[in-house]
Amino acid sequence: MPSWLVFALLSAISAALVSIFGKVGLAGLDSSAATAVRAVIMAMFLIGVMAVEGHTAGLGAVFADRKALLFITLSGIAGATSWLFYFMALKTGTVSQVAPIDKLSVVFAVVLAVILFHEEVSLLHAAAIALIAVGGLMLALF
Repeated sequence: MPSWLVFALLSAISAALVSIFGKVGLAGLDSSAATAVRAVIMAMFLIGVMAVEGHTAGLGAVFADRKALLFITLSGIAGATSWLFYFMALKTGTVSQVAPIDKLSVVFAVVLAVILFHEEVSLLHAAAIALIAVGGLMLALF
């Protein structure tokens, strides 16, 4: 099994746990405050991982490359807004409604990759993306 597939599956499992733990943790709390606390915990955890792996020297390269830093910053802001909206949705919706809609990000990512990066999508892949969109909407709305 290719390593990218192993990591992608582990990512999906971790994302599923975010939904479950987040839904339980949000009970009686402000979703924005909970998201901010979550972000601080994530930052501390990731700094620890970076230190344990011995990758702290890589920080200089990130900060030295202005273009990379700009897009990493934009990615961080997009991620933060994603989680703000996700936790707001989890606060009032069910996991079985919110998670499928959130996963429509796959559809949006492919469409944007085609538009911005001119990535090619075969007819089979286009059909699969359409099925993801229809399936996500069906799971959430019916």
